[in-house]
Amino acid sequence: MSIETLLNGESKNVEYKLTPPSRSINYTKTAVAFANGQGGCLVFGVEDQTLRVVGIAEDKVFTVMDSISDAIVNSCEPLIIPDITMHDVNGKTVIVAEIAPGLQRPYHIKSLGQEQGTFVRVAGTTRQADQPTIRELTIEGSNRSFDQVQCLGLSVTEKDIEALCASLTKTAKNNAEDPAKVKTVTEKQLLQWGVLAEQDGQLVPTNAYAILTGNTAVRSVVQCGVFKGTTKAVFVDRREFTGTPQELIEESYQYVLRNIHMGARFKGVYRQDVYEIPPDAIRELIVNAIVHRSYIDHSSIQIAIYDDRLEITSPGRLPLGQTIERMKQGYSKIRNEALASAFEYMGYIEHWGSGILRVLQEVRDAGLPEPEFLGGDTDLRINIYRNGSETGSDDGIVTGLRRDSLSDDGIAEETTSKTNAAPNATITVLPSQKERILDALRKNVSISISDAIRILGVQERQAQRILKSLIEEGSAVKIGAARATRYAEAKKRTEPHE
Repeated sequence: MSIETLLNGESKNVEYKLTPPSRSINYTKTAVAFANGQGGCLVFGVEDQTLRVVGIAEDKVFTVMDSISDAIVNSCEPLIIPDITMHDVNGKTVIVAEIAPGLQRPYHIKSLGQEQGTFVRVAGTTRQADQPTIRELTIEGSNRSFDQVQCLGLSVTEKDIEALCASLTKTAKNNAEDPAKVKTVTEKQLLQWGVLAEQDGQLVPTNAYAILTGNTAVRSVVQCGVFKGTTKAVFVDRREFTGTPQELIEESYQYVLRNIHMGARFKGVYRQDVYEIPPDAIRELIVNAIVHRSYIDHSSIQIAIYDDRLEITSPGRLPLGQTIERMKQGYSKIRNEALASAFEYMGYIEHWGSGILRVLQEVRDAGLPEPEFLGGDTDLRINIYRNGSETGSDDGIVTGLRRDSLSDDGIAEETTSKTNAAPNATITVLPSQKERILDALRKNVSISISDAIRILGVQERQAQRILKSLIEEGSAVKIGAARATRYAEAKKRTEPHE
């Protein structure tokens, strides 16, 4: 980093000191914080408020450099060796102590001990680390993944393992373009991923096993809420979801779809429903939050819907080596190795780090502002700003349907509105729910109850009512039973050959 860049102001990676303080802890704790994070530079000889370069007296430069080096080396544990250089700025000498990201985390001040002496950088300031952060730093320093560590107090049976294998395999087949190509998950595969571990010749469950089975031994919660305005001051609705990752993804995804606007795109006489935020982008961000969050941090994933934006907050600082800038460039850094392997198998993510890039492209294609990425020090927050327009756009999209009004029985209802799709033409954008399901049945061999819920944006009970009415009037047929139940257009049903 050039000296010109270092003089642009304090940040997450830069801190100024006018002179080396008499108490070295005033800067050694920042050295610790840099080592525990992405690295950084201590710049001596610059006033932090005004950025005025005062410099270090020439006859004291080498003495000051030695004292800074000694203080950092002697005060910090594990050993931190700074790279100390001097620079000339307009005839004045500035000293820069560069601290590299450490690999033996957590780093701390010896005299304070690990619990009180571990520091991290948060929003450009140095702060004492809390216990979850210290635990996460310890995991990083041991080159392990928290989800691959044995889950203490939890046991597993052969029947439990078979049930998990069946659940993961079913999800993978449901998400696959060609289910026949999906290989069944085995006990050996779970061991390779780190969902199971071996101890004294016995299979033991890891934290990933607890997460994948929805066991409360590891907290995995998604909190969803709708707010009036642009702050959390006024709640409109709130829900909390627990369970397996598959359940969390589907329930929170459907919640968002029920509570954002929907419009329509017309191509000739054909109508296509269009959400104001691309559903694939919403789903991708929810999946990323669940697979990449810190499970050491007991906070919940929060999904907040405001008048102007969708906000998704994932607990935990960014993992070692990851930054928001690198994330937006498609660089992937896996925090939870076992979960990532299971999610990749189930078809939720790719190891190529393309998820965020897809989100950016989908949002861009929808004509929305680029998503906003905030934080990274204690949690990661991503905002997608909503399209507030309720009139026809130049590309033939008609908006104006809402998904957030609730009837007395708690079933989401749509409000009818009319808007101009073209000059002198008024189009009602809300067809009947039956027509929408029939349209889906005509376009697909069959649909599931989950498909119907997604298409209608209603709860399961209401979707079942609509499908039942279509069956009773002979427009649709039911195929299969229980969880395998699907629905098809009556004339498309094919009977087995004799």
